[in-house]
Amino acid sequence: MTPVDILILSNGPGEVTTWVRPVVKALRQQLGDDRSLVRISVVLSPCPNASGKEAAIALSYPEVDRVQGVEHFWQFLLWGKTYNNWDWRSHGVVVFLGGDQFFPVIIGKKLGYRTVVYAEWEARWHNLIDRFGVMKPQVAQKVSPKYAHKFTVVGDLMLEAQNSALSTQHSALSTQHSVLSTQHSALSTQHSALSTQHSALIGILPGSKAAKLTQGVPLTLAIAEYIHAKQPQTKFIIPVAPTLDLQTLASFADPQKNPFVETFKFSGGSLLIPEQNHEYPLLKTNQGLNVELHQENPAYSILSQCSLCLTTVGANTAELGSLAVPMIVLLPTQQLDAMRSWDGLPGLLANLPGVGTTFAKLINWLFLRRKGLLAWPNIWAQSEIVPELVGQLQAQEVGEIVLDLLTHPEKLEEMRNKLRQVRGESGAAEKIAQIVCEEIR
Repeated sequence: MTPVDILILSNGPGEVTTWVRPVVKALRQQLGDDRSLVRISVVLSPCPNASGKEAAIALSYPEVDRVQGVEHFWQFLLWGKTYNNWDWRSHGVVVFLGGDQFFPVIIGKKLGYRTVVYAEWEARWHNLIDRFGVMKPQVAQKVSPKYAHKFTVVGDLMLEAQNSALSTQHSALSTQHSVLSTQHSALSTQHSALSTQHSALIGILPGSKAAKLTQGVPLTLAIAEYIHAKQPQTKFIIPVAPTLDLQTLASFADPQKNPFVETFKFSGGSLLIPEQNHEYPLLKTNQGLNVELHQENPAYSILSQCSLCLTTVGANTAELGSLAVPMIVLLPTQQLDAMRSWDGLPGLLANLPGVGTTFAKLINWLFLRRKGLLAWPNIWAQSEIVPELVGQLQAQEVGEIVLDLLTHPEKLEEMRNKLRQVRGESGAAEKIAQIVCEEIR
């Protein structure tokens, strides 16, 4: 085999964690781990949702050999040279997994590489890109027949969480089966206890960026306090986003640092780091509620154990959907200029210095008037499988909805069944890797 370079172009935290990770794993599985034959590089482009930690996350993947951060992207795009002056092999493929679809056109031409684009909703530059892996057949419907051979339906990369989750669940079930053979009576009692509403585990996913955390942290923790007051045995966890450190997360629960703590009538909270390594860090609220902070990534194992999750909009709804975990999606509007991550011209206007706040408020006001479905499972199903709560949300009203679901487990089970039905087929990463292999050959 001729030595090849695979260059992956990506951008935001969602793409790096839910697209890049499964694809690089699939590439190594199909092409092997000999770095002298196959080298995988990741180059990041600007993204309004970026946290600044995407490069470190990509570099943590054992399948990846080298990563260039977003700050050096334009130099690479314009001149074809990386900051560290990387060498490039004569044979290679550029794989697009986030950003602008014109980037692989330019970079592919400069390097003389074939180009493969993963297209979720729209595929562009049909005449200039070599291959497309599309999420659904509809993406390729308007393509000219002369380019149809370039298109392959691969499925939804967001659903790759399902594979990891099922593997985790299979392992857990195997262990449980072994234990049941010797401790059947004890586990039957435990199962009975866990099935009651009082032992429910609720996951809290407030986001990873300041725009969402400012409202999301005090609102969800206020909801947790309300539920805990009614059902003290209910437990709460936060799977901390890999781009977020614990101190930053805790700062959004501090009334001295976040004015929205008072807006949501939240008591405030602080970070507690345990002395023992085997214990989880805690976000302890002023009313005495302890919320465990889980930093394992991905957090599929703990999320799969949740009875219900409170989440903001974003890629996390796709992951929860693929795990068939019931959820309530929250979009509070007390801070109307919070969302500034729109694509294209709206995103540029919302992030302009000085006048960006005014544009953001206008754009989000228009969005809320015309909004469609927001959560990925609802988009897949084209119906509201999981509740989407939008507006001037308060802890008590959301808390009552949660308590109703916990006291009617049949409603949660119906939600789980519908999520299983719409999550679709997995395997998109393997199919994309296969396209890359074909282009290498």
